[in-house]
Amino acid sequence: MNRNVLISGASIAGPALAYWLGRHGFTPTVVELAPALREGGQAVDFRGETHLTVLERMGLLPELHRIKTGGSPVRFVDEGGRTLLQLPAEFAGGEIEVLRGDLARVLYERSAPYTEYIFGDSIISLDETLSGVRVGFQSGVSRDFDLVIGADGLHSNVRRLAFGPEENYVSHLGYYAATWQLPNDNYPGLDKGSVGYNVPGRFASIGADHWNSARAGAFFVFSAPELSYDRHDPDQQKKLIADAFSGLGWEVPRLLASLQQVPDLYFDSISRADVDTWSTGRVCLVGDAACGATIGGMGTGTAMVAAYVLAGELARARGEYGMAFPRYESRLRKYARGCQAGGGRTGKFLAPGTATGIRLRNTLLSRPLFLNGMLKLGEKVSSTVALPDYPADSSRVSW
Repeated sequence: MNRNVLISGASIAGPALAYWLGRHGFTPTVVELAPALREGGQAVDFRGETHLTVLERMGLLPELHRIKTGGSPVRFVDEGGRTLLQLPAEFAGGEIEVLRGDLARVLYERSAPYTEYIFGDSIISLDETLSGVRVGFQSGVSRDFDLVIGADGLHSNVRRLAFGPEENYVSHLGYYAATWQLPNDNYPGLDKGSVGYNVPGRFASIGADHWNSARAGAFFVFSAPELSYDRHDPDQQKKLIADAFSGLGWEVPRLLASLQQVPDLYFDSISRADVDTWSTGRVCLVGDAACGATIGGMGTGTAMVAAYVLAGELARARGEYGMAFPRYESRLRKYARGCQAGGGRTGKFLAPGTATGIRLRNTLLSRPLFLNGMLKLGEKVSSTVALPDYPADSSRVSW
Protein backbone atom coordinates (compact mmCIF):
# COMPACT_ATOMS: atom_id res chain seq x y z
CA MET A 1 0.00 0.00 0.00
CA ASN A 2 1.00 3.60 -0.65
CA ARG A 3 4.37 2.79 -2.20
CA ASN A 4 4.62 5.83 -4.49
CA VAL A 5 6.13 8.60 -2.32
CA LEU A 6 7.03 12.17 -3.30
CA ILE A 7 9.73 13.86 -1.22
CA SER A 8 10.33 17.61 -1.43
CA GLY A 9 13.98 18.56 -0.87
CA ALA A 10 17.30 17.04 -1.96
CA SER A 11 19.62 18.30 0.77
CA ILE A 12 20.04 15.75 3.59
CA ALA A 13 16.71 14.49 4.97
CA GLY A 14 15.23 13.96 1.48
CA PRO A 15 17.92 11.71 -0.03
CA ALA A 16 18.35 9.87 3.31
CA LEU A 17 14.62 9.13 3.37
CA ALA A 18 14.67 8.11 -0.30
CA TYR A 19 17.51 5.68 0.44
CA TRP A 20 15.62 3.94 3.25
CA LEU A 21 12.30 3.93 1.39
CA GLY A 22 14.05 2.31 -1.55
CA ARG A 23 15.59 -0.30 0.73
CA HIS A 24 12.09 -1.13 2.01
CA GLY A 25 10.63 -1.54 -1.47
CA PHE A 26 8.92 1.83 -1.87
CA THR A 27 9.19 3.96 -5.03
CA PRO A 28 10.48 7.42 -4.00
CA THR A 29 10.59 10.55 -6.13
CA VAL A 30 12.59 13.59 -4.94
CA VAL A 31 11.85 17.07 -6.26
CA GLU A 32 14.35 19.89 -5.69
CA LEU A 33 14.02 23.56 -6.63
CA ALA A 34 17.76 23.98 -7.28
CA PRO A 35 18.95 22.99 -10.76
CA ALA A 36 21.43 20.46 -9.35
CA LEU A 37 22.78 19.15 -6.07
CA ARG A 38 24.01 22.01 -3.90
CA GLU A 39 27.78 21.90 -3.54
CA GLY A 40 29.93 23.23 -0.70
CA GLY A 41 28.19 24.66 2.31
CA GLN A 42 29.12 24.66 5.97
CA ALA A 43 30.46 21.63 7.79
CA VAL A 44 27.94 19.37 9.54
CA ASP A 45 28.67 16.86 12.26
CA PHE A 46 27.55 13.64 13.90
CA ARG A 47 28.05 12.77 17.53
CA GLY A 48 26.87 10.09 19.93
CA GLU A 49 25.66 6.50 19.62
CA THR A 50 22.34 7.22 17.90
CA HIS A 51 23.85 9.20 15.03
CA LEU A 52 26.63 6.66 14.50
CA THR A 53 24.20 3.72 14.61
CA VAL A 54 22.16 5.15 11.73
CA LEU A 55 25.32 5.83 9.71
CA GLU A 56 26.52 2.29 10.37
CA ARG A 57 23.20 0.77 9.28
CA MET A 58 23.40 2.79 6.08
CA GLY A 59 26.93 1.54 5.46
CA LEU A 60 28.15 5.14 5.36
CA LEU A 61 30.83 5.13 8.04
CA PRO A 62 33.79 4.09 5.80
CA GLU A 63 32.88 6.71 3.18
CA LEU A 64 32.34 9.49 5.70
CA HIS A 65 35.60 8.71 7.46
CA ARG A 66 37.31 9.03 4.07
CA ILE A 67 35.86 12.50 3.39
CA LYS A 68 35.68 13.85 6.94
CA THR A 69 37.24 17.24 7.61
CA GLY A 70 38.95 16.29 10.85
CA GLY A 71 36.96 18.90 12.75
CA SER A 72 37.09 22.66 13.02
CA PRO A 73 39.01 24.26 15.90
CA VAL A 74 37.79 27.74 16.84
CA ARG A 75 39.94 30.58 18.14
CA PHE A 76 38.47 33.79 19.60
CA VAL A 77 40.70 36.88 19.45
CA ASP A 78 40.65 40.52 20.50
CA GLU A 79 40.84 43.48 18.12
CA GLY A 80 44.63 43.14 17.90
CA GLY A 81 44.51 39.43 17.09
CA ARG A 82 45.56 38.18 20.55
CA THR A 83 44.03 34.80 21.41
CA LEU A 84 41.41 34.92 24.17
CA LEU A 85 39.97 31.40 23.86
CA GLN A 86 40.80 28.32 21.81
CA LEU A 87 38.32 25.45 21.37
CA PRO A 88 39.35 22.01 20.05
CA ALA A 89 38.18 20.54 16.75
CA GLU A 90 35.67 18.18 18.38
CA PHE A 91 33.80 21.06 20.07
CA ALA A 92 32.12 22.04 16.80
CA GLY A 93 32.97 18.96 14.75
CA GLY A 94 31.64 16.12 16.88
CA GLU A 95 32.94 12.62 16.17
CA ILE A 96 32.61 12.92 12.39
CA GLU A 97 32.45 16.24 10.53
CA VAL A 98 31.88 16.49 6.78
CA LEU A 99 30.93 19.27 4.40
CA ARG A 100 27.20 19.47 3.79
CA GLY A 101 27.70 19.29 0.02
CA ASP A 102 29.83 16.14 0.33
CA LEU A 103 27.21 14.45 2.52
CA ALA A 104 24.43 15.39 0.10
CA ARG A 105 26.41 13.88 -2.78
CA VAL A 106 26.98 10.60 -0.93
CA LEU A 107 23.30 10.31 0.00
CA TYR A 108 22.27 11.09 -3.56
CA GLU A 109 24.58 8.39 -4.94
CA ARG A 110 23.28 5.80 -2.47
CA SER A 111 19.61 6.56 -3.16
CA ALA A 112 19.77 7.19 -6.93
CA PRO A 113 19.49 3.54 -8.09
CA TYR A 114 15.86 3.38 -6.91
CA THR A 115 14.86 7.05 -6.78
CA GLU A 116 13.57 9.43 -9.44
CA TYR A 117 15.21 12.84 -8.98
CA ILE A 118 13.61 15.97 -10.45
CA PHE A 119 15.79 19.10 -10.26
CA GLY A 120 14.77 22.65 -11.09
CA ASP A 121 11.14 22.23 -10.10
CA SER A 122 8.93 22.78 -7.05
CA ILE A 123 5.53 21.87 -5.64
CA ILE A 124 2.88 24.58 -5.97
CA SER A 125 -0.27 22.70 -4.96
CA LEU A 126 -1.34 19.66 -2.93
CA ASP A 127 -4.85 18.26 -3.31
CA GLU A 128 -5.61 15.16 -1.27
CA THR A 129 -8.06 12.69 -2.78
CA LEU A 130 -9.54 9.42 -1.52
CA SER A 131 -6.69 7.47 -3.11
CA GLY A 132 -3.69 9.81 -2.92
CA VAL A 133 -2.40 13.34 -3.42
CA ARG A 134 -2.65 15.27 -6.67
CA VAL A 135 0.52 17.37 -6.87
CA GLY A 136 0.92 20.43 -9.07
CA PHE A 137 4.46 21.45 -10.02
CA GLN A 138 5.89 24.82 -10.96
CA SER A 139 6.78 23.38 -14.37
CA GLY A 140 3.08 22.95 -15.14
CA VAL A 141 3.02 19.18 -14.70
CA SER A 142 0.55 17.44 -12.37
CA ARG A 143 1.12 13.97 -10.95
CA ASP A 144 -0.51 11.63 -8.45
CA PHE A 145 1.37 10.21 -5.46
CA ASP A 146 0.28 8.04 -2.55
CA LEU A 147 2.16 10.09 0.06
CA VAL A 148 4.02 13.43 0.16
CA ILE A 149 6.91 14.15 2.55
CA GLY A 150 8.25 17.63 3.27
CA ALA A 151 12.01 17.38 3.70
CA ASP A 152 12.54 20.93 2.51
CA GLY A 153 14.00 22.66 5.53
CA LEU A 154 13.06 25.33 8.02
CA HIS A 155 11.27 27.37 5.32
CA SER A 156 9.38 24.29 4.10
CA ASN A 157 7.18 24.73 1.06
CA VAL A 158 5.24 21.53 1.83
CA ARG A 159 4.54 22.72 5.38
CA ARG A 160 3.22 26.02 4.07
CA LEU A 161 0.92 24.30 1.55
CA ALA A 162 -0.37 21.53 3.81
CA PHE A 163 -0.20 23.01 7.32
CA GLY A 164 -0.37 26.80 6.97
CA PRO A 165 1.79 29.96 6.88
CA GLU A 166 5.39 29.81 8.09
CA GLU A 167 4.80 32.39 10.83
CA ASN A 168 2.54 29.87 12.58
CA TYR A 169 5.42 27.44 13.03
CA VAL A 170 8.79 29.23 12.90
CA SER A 171 10.05 31.33 15.85
CA HIS A 172 12.82 33.92 15.63
CA LEU A 173 15.53 33.30 18.27
CA GLY A 174 16.99 36.80 18.30
CA TYR A 175 19.96 36.43 15.94
CA TYR A 176 20.89 36.40 12.25
CA ALA A 177 23.70 34.49 10.55
CA ALA A 178 25.52 35.02 7.26
CA THR A 179 28.28 33.18 5.45
CA TRP A 180 30.05 33.69 2.14
CA GLN A 181 33.13 32.54 0.25
CA LEU A 182 36.04 34.98 0.14
CA PRO A 183 38.06 35.70 -3.02
CA ASN A 184 40.86 33.15 -3.58
CA ASP A 185 43.70 35.44 -2.56
CA ASN A 186 41.99 37.15 0.35
CA TYR A 187 43.41 35.17 3.28
CA PRO A 188 46.12 32.76 2.12
CA GLY A 189 47.78 30.51 4.68
CA LEU A 190 45.08 30.54 7.35
CA ASP A 191 45.48 27.90 10.02
CA LYS A 192 43.00 25.02 10.05
CA GLY A 193 39.68 25.98 11.58
CA SER A 194 38.41 29.49 12.16
CA VAL A 195 39.32 32.65 14.03
CA GLY A 196 36.66 35.04 15.30
CA TYR A 197 36.22 38.43 16.94
CA ASN A 198 33.48 39.58 19.33
CA VAL A 199 31.86 42.75 20.48
CA PRO A 200 28.56 42.53 22.39
CA GLY A 201 25.89 41.07 20.12
CA ARG A 202 28.29 40.67 17.17
CA PHE A 203 30.57 37.87 15.98
CA ALA A 204 32.75 37.99 12.84
CA SER A 205 35.01 35.12 11.80
CA ILE A 206 37.22 33.80 9.02
CA GLY A 207 37.46 30.06 8.38
CA ALA A 208 39.99 28.20 6.29
CA ASP A 209 38.70 25.95 3.52
CA HIS A 210 38.99 22.31 4.58
CA TRP A 211 40.50 21.13 1.29
CA ASN A 212 42.09 24.19 -0.32
CA SER A 213 44.42 26.34 1.78
CA ALA A 214 44.07 29.20 -0.72
CA ARG A 215 40.36 29.49 0.02
CA ALA A 216 38.53 30.88 3.03
CA GLY A 217 35.04 31.86 4.09
CA ALA A 218 33.44 34.46 6.34
CA PHE A 219 30.83 33.70 9.00
CA PHE A 220 28.97 36.50 10.81
CA VAL A 221 26.35 36.37 13.57
CA PHE A 222 24.53 39.37 15.05
CA SER A 223 21.63 39.97 17.42
CA ALA A 224 18.56 41.77 16.15
CA PRO A 225 14.79 41.67 16.52
CA GLU A 226 12.96 40.00 13.67
CA LEU A 227 13.73 41.96 10.51
CA SER A 228 11.56 42.54 7.48
CA TYR A 229 13.51 41.83 4.29
CA ASP A 230 13.28 39.99 0.98
CA ARG A 231 14.83 36.51 1.32
CA HIS A 232 15.53 36.56 -2.43
CA ASP A 233 17.29 39.95 -2.53
CA PRO A 234 21.02 39.53 -1.72
CA ASP A 235 21.74 43.26 -2.05
CA GLN A 236 19.23 44.04 0.67
CA GLN A 237 20.72 41.33 2.88
CA LYS A 238 24.27 42.64 2.31
CA LYS A 239 23.16 46.07 3.48
CA LEU A 240 21.69 44.61 6.66
CA ILE A 241 25.01 42.88 7.41
CA ALA A 242 27.09 45.97 6.59
CA ASP A 243 24.92 48.15 8.81
CA ALA A 244 25.10 45.69 11.70
CA PHE A 245 28.93 45.55 11.61
CA SER A 246 29.67 49.14 10.65
CA GLY A 247 32.53 50.72 12.59
CA LEU A 248 33.99 47.48 13.99
CA GLY A 249 37.71 46.80 14.00
CA TRP A 250 39.89 43.70 13.55
CA GLU A 251 39.38 42.25 10.00
CA VAL A 252 35.75 43.32 9.78
CA PRO A 253 36.19 46.18 7.25
CA ARG A 254 38.11 43.88 4.91
CA LEU A 255 35.50 41.14 5.23
CA LEU A 256 32.66 43.58 4.59
CA ALA A 257 34.47 44.84 1.48
CA SER A 258 34.63 41.26 0.17
CA LEU A 259 30.90 40.84 0.82
CA GLN A 260 30.05 43.35 -1.88
CA GLN A 261 31.82 41.19 -4.49
CA VAL A 262 30.33 37.77 -3.74
CA PRO A 263 27.62 36.27 -5.97
CA ASP A 264 26.48 33.68 -3.41
CA LEU A 265 25.46 34.70 0.10
CA TYR A 266 23.74 32.66 2.78
CA PHE A 267 21.72 34.88 5.12
CA ASP A 268 18.96 33.80 7.47
CA SER A 269 17.58 34.27 10.94
CA ILE A 270 18.49 31.81 13.65
CA SER A 271 15.05 30.30 14.15
CA ARG A 272 13.27 27.19 15.36
CA ALA A 273 10.40 25.20 13.85
CA ASP A 274 7.68 23.86 16.15
CA VAL A 275 4.84 21.94 14.51
CA ASP A 276 2.04 20.61 16.74
CA THR A 277 1.73 17.42 14.74
CA TRP A 278 4.13 16.35 12.01
CA SER A 279 1.53 14.92 9.66
CA THR A 280 -1.84 15.78 8.20
CA GLY A 281 -3.60 13.17 6.11
CA ARG A 282 -1.18 11.78 3.55
CA VAL A 283 1.40 14.55 4.07
CA CYS A 284 4.22 14.30 6.63
CA LEU A 285 7.25 16.41 7.62
CA VAL A 286 10.78 15.24 8.34
CA GLY A 287 13.97 16.99 9.46
CA ASP A 288 14.12 20.76 9.84
CA ALA A 289 10.63 21.18 8.33
CA ALA A 290 9.17 19.47 11.40
CA CYS A 291 11.58 20.28 14.21
CA GLY A 292 14.61 22.22 12.97
CA ALA A 293 16.80 24.97 14.32
CA THR A 294 18.94 27.04 11.95
CA ILE A 295 22.29 26.45 13.69
CA GLY A 296 23.32 24.41 16.69
CA GLY A 297 20.24 22.17 16.88
CA MET A 298 21.97 18.99 15.64
CA GLY A 299 19.70 19.23 12.63
CA THR A 300 21.73 17.02 10.29
CA GLY A 301 21.99 14.13 12.73
CA THR A 302 18.33 14.46 13.68
CA ALA A 303 17.31 14.48 10.01
CA MET A 304 19.22 11.25 9.35
CA VAL A 305 17.66 9.58 12.39
CA ALA A 306 14.18 10.81 11.43
CA ALA A 307 14.52 9.55 7.86
CA TYR A 308 15.49 6.11 9.15
CA VAL A 309 12.55 5.94 11.58
CA LEU A 310 9.92 7.34 9.18
CA ALA A 311 10.85 4.89 6.42
CA GLY A 312 11.03 2.04 8.91
CA GLU A 313 7.60 2.77 10.38
CA LEU A 314 6.06 3.01 6.90
CA ALA A 315 7.59 -0.37 6.06
CA ARG A 316 6.47 -1.91 9.36
CA ALA A 317 2.90 -0.66 8.74
CA ARG A 318 3.04 -1.88 5.11
CA GLY A 319 2.41 1.66 3.89
CA GLU A 320 -0.55 2.36 6.17
CA TYR A 321 0.30 6.00 6.88
CA GLY A 322 -2.45 6.37 9.47
CA MET A 323 -0.44 4.01 11.68
CA ALA A 324 3.09 4.86 10.53
CA PHE A 325 3.05 8.66 10.81
CA PRO A 326 1.91 8.77 14.48
CA ARG A 327 4.37 6.02 15.45
CA TYR A 328 7.22 7.90 13.79
CA GLU A 329 6.32 11.11 15.60
CA SER A 330 5.79 9.35 18.93
CA ARG A 331 9.26 7.81 18.79
CA LEU A 332 11.08 11.00 17.87
CA ARG A 333 9.27 14.12 19.09
CA LYS A 334 10.86 14.26 22.56
CA TYR A 335 14.28 13.38 21.12
CA ALA A 336 14.05 16.01 18.38
CA ARG A 337 12.97 18.73 20.81
CA GLY A 338 15.91 17.96 23.06
CA CYS A 339 18.32 18.27 20.14
CA GLN A 340 16.81 21.44 18.69
CA ALA A 341 17.04 23.20 22.05
CA GLY A 342 20.69 23.87 21.26
CA GLY A 343 19.61 26.26 18.52
CA GLY A 344 18.39 28.71 21.15
CA ARG A 345 21.86 28.86 22.68
CA THR A 346 23.93 29.25 19.52
CA GLY A 347 23.55 33.00 19.02
CA LYS A 348 24.08 33.72 22.71
CA PHE A 349 27.22 31.57 22.70
CA LEU A 350 28.80 33.08 19.58
CA ALA A 351 27.70 36.67 20.21
CA PRO A 352 26.88 37.28 23.90
CA GLY A 353 24.92 40.46 24.43
CA THR A 354 27.34 42.08 26.90
CA ALA A 355 31.08 42.41 27.44
CA THR A 356 30.62 40.56 30.73
CA GLY A 357 28.95 37.70 28.88
CA ILE A 358 31.88 37.46 26.46
CA ARG A 359 34.41 37.36 29.30
CA LEU A 360 32.38 34.74 31.18
CA ARG A 361 32.16 32.46 28.12
CA ASN A 362 35.91 32.75 27.53
CA THR A 363 36.73 32.08 31.17
CA LEU A 364 34.47 29.04 31.57
CA LEU A 365 35.47 27.36 28.32
CA SER A 366 39.14 27.85 29.13
CA ARG A 367 38.63 25.35 31.96
CA PRO A 368 39.11 21.74 30.72
CA LEU A 369 36.58 20.31 33.17
CA PHE A 370 33.81 22.66 31.98
CA LEU A 371 34.70 22.13 28.31
CA ASN A 372 34.69 18.34 28.64
CA GLY A 373 31.33 18.53 30.39
CA MET A 374 29.83 20.43 27.46
CA LEU A 375 31.23 17.88 24.98
CA LYS A 376 29.76 14.97 26.95
CA LEU A 377 26.41 16.76 27.21
CA GLY A 378 26.23 17.07 23.42
CA GLU A 379 26.86 13.35 23.01
CA LYS A 380 24.25 12.52 25.64
CA VAL A 381 21.53 14.72 24.10
CA SER A 382 22.08 13.20 20.67
CA SER A 383 21.78 9.64 22.01
CA THR A 384 18.57 9.70 24.02
CA VAL A 385 16.44 7.53 21.74
CA ALA A 386 16.56 3.79 21.12
CA LEU A 387 16.44 2.89 17.44
CA PRO A 388 14.34 -0.09 16.35
CA ASP A 389 15.87 -2.48 13.86
CA TYR A 390 13.73 -2.24 10.73
CA PRO A 391 14.66 -5.19 8.47
CA ALA A 392 15.31 -3.96 4.92
CA ASP A 393 15.79 -5.72 1.62
CA SER A 394 19.51 -6.55 1.44
CA SER A 395 19.23 -7.05 -2.34
CA ARG A 396 18.58 -3.31 -2.71
CA VAL A 397 21.88 -2.18 -1.20
CA SER A 398 23.72 0.21 -3.52
CA TRP A 399 27.26 -0.04 -2.14
